[in-house]
Amino acid sequence: MTEMGVPGFRFAGVACGLKPQTAAYGGRALDLALIVSDAPCAAAGVFTQNRFPAAPVLYDREALQANPAAIRAVVINAGNANACTGEQGLADAQRMAALAEAELGLPAGSALVMSTGVIGLPLQMDKVEAGIRDAAGLARSETGQSGEGRMLAAQAIMTTDTQPKLAARQVGGTSLLGMAKGAAMIHPNMATMLAVVLTDAAVEPAALHATLRQAVERSFNAISVDGDTSTNDTVLVLANGLAGPVEPAAFEAALTEVCTDLAQQIVRDAEGASKFVTVRVSGAASEPDARQAAQTIATSLLVKTAVYGGDPNWGRVLAAAGRSSVELDPARAALWFAGDGGPEYQVVAAGAPLAYDETEAARIFTCHDLLIHLDLGAGAAEATVWTSDLTHDYVSLNAHYRT
Repeated sequence: MTEMGVPGFRFAGVACGLKPQTAAYGGRALDLALIVSDAPCAAAGVFTQNRFPAAPVLYDREALQANPAAIRAVVINAGNANACTGEQGLADAQRMAALAEAELGLPAGSALVMSTGVIGLPLQMDKVEAGIRDAAGLARSETGQSGEGRMLAAQAIMTTDTQPKLAARQVGGTSLLGMAKGAAMIHPNMATMLAVVLTDAAVEPAALHATLRQAVERSFNAISVDGDTSTNDTVLVLANGLAGPVEPAAFEAALTEVCTDLAQQIVRDAEGASKFVTVRVSGAASEPDARQAAQTIATSLLVKTAVYGGDPNWGRVLAAAGRSSVELDPARAALWFAGDGGPEYQVVAAGAPLAYDETEAARIFTCHDLLIHLDLGAGAAEATVWTSDLTHDYVSLNAHYRT
């Protein structure tokens, strides 16, 4: 399914020297990607809520407000976040967009910018300029219209990711293709992640923005790796309209599926992770309560280390929910575990442990895909959050990220 393209879009990924030539990047230090549309696109974006937004975030917010109906390209660099870089950083983001527009012969104000990598370092604009020139040439070639071009672009936006992340869907006669990067600094209200979703559906900018916000709330805002929210988080959607209108509800469902697929790929590729964890909270008084309880469980270091160690320590789950400040009834709380899609195994009822088999619970915690299902006994609402365990490798990777 990820081989599916979207008519009217071209891609490129090149190495311009922003990332070190090390094994950490798979030996091929691709670090600049370009996505180009043959037609003007309606566009929308959802951005980080971090109070130190990176220069590309500031640039894109203004660009989308000024030109939401005629975006033509996105230029993305990895290896340098261009964050906390002051006025020079903003000038460099503007320069990246202008360089892409000039090389591609596009109108001013039609290119968006994304960056990811180390915070606080100025961009090496001589390398960026050379990279944009090379990427523009590749995008115009046959490779730019092929699956190889899409894969090169997806690889070029990676930082500590171990693999590119692509997802595709079809709805009616229209196509959607998304690519994303992210492996750490991942938490709701977006995360160190970038994502672009492309479609040939015809959707007005205001409707596209509303639909994207709904899709993000159910996907990228429902994942957490380490509780940190980045300076650069951005999700963009570009719709070139070449396939004509699409039924709104069907389009929203397809966009949500693409975003959810990408979000789950990010968690599965989380730095140092050995397990993929679904935290489902049911029986909540409201959906916000369910989401808050699930996020508290998903970000609990004690829960995450217990998952890593294969310890079905149900007390840590209840304790996390209990400090989440949501309404719950301890006398009605129930808890189940399940592994690798198997049946749910109940360990708590009415707020107290059952006479369960500790060996079976421990076996479940050895599974790669783990479900933690907590019912709060306070209502009928529910929510799901996806997370990972916390391993020694996560600490090692992030303790030496800049060195």
